Amino acid sequence: MKLHRLTLRNKALFNRYLGLSRHELSVYTFENIYIWKGLFRIYWVIVRGSLCVFFQDQIGAFLYLGPLAKQLTLEVIAEIFKLLDGLNRNQEISRIENVEEKDLEFYRSLGFACSKKSVDYVCLRADLVELKGNRFKSKRSSLNYFSKNYEFQYLPFKKTHLGDCLKLYLAWSKERAKSNQDILYQGMLKDSLNALKILLHNYRSLNCLGRIVKVDKKIKAFTFGFKLNPDTFCILYEIADLSQKGLAQFIFREFCSQLQDFKYINVMDDSGLENLRQVKFSYKPVKLVPAYIVKRGA
Repeated sequence: MKLHRLTLRNKALFNRYLGLSRHELSVYTFENIYIWKGLFRIYWVIVRGSLCVFFQDQIGAFLYLGPLAKQLTLEVIAEIFKLLDGLNRNQEISRIENVEEKDLEFYRSLGFACSKKSVDYVCLRADLVELKGNRFKSKRSSLNYFSKNYEFQYLPFKKTHLGDCLKLYLAWSKERAKSNQDILYQGMLKDSLNALKILLHNYRSLNCLGRIVKVDKKIKAFTFGFKLNPDTFCILYEIADLSQKGLAQFIFREFCSQLQDFKYINVMDDSGLENLRQVKFSYKPVKLVPAYIVKRGA
């Protein structure tokens, strides 16, 4: 069975299969698959009517998300693991990542071991815009400080902003790395830069929405996101100059205020990092959407 390398020309095909059912996890979008092309070799194949997406690196290969189909079948899963075993020297590596909770019973009934990988944090958009009550007091204070003390412009992202956005990310990540020596976190900063470059260079082809904030005519913050389902929008990136008090709160609130068509904002997962977990919880999520890893049972 031939595996096909992922290209932008595959977007319509992916969106058709992604649209076969409703998804709550942010990974179930073409945008959040495609941006990882710089770190993984990404392949796809249709197995018995199911679209299957494989990620491969120097360690091995895995299925990035559950097979996209109207209905899961044993035959499809068997073929997936056969393909994975052919790609991996060690069959222990063969696995399916980012499996949705609704599919766990199916995998467990077949004897597969399912373990939680992460959760996506989902907030009410109205909460993030209104920032009412004591629970958002500090965020309101920071946002108001920025609004009152800085001359700024809030603008749509354009391709001409690409270089300045990358420069801002490099400066931001350098400061973040100084304050957090965690090896996993520092690796995540590098991986995120790689994905950001792909997003920026392919912005017009991907269904992303981007905004920037200029202070003194210089880009000091940017944010990008995409539609996940009819009532949920995902915030993929939010980067702000750490020296500008309240800027991060301002661009986040302003971006969310423009997303009137959506009830929920998915602020992604925390990559297993405690500091990110605390930041996500500070926005008072109303739902935690789990992702699971599926492997062969013992």
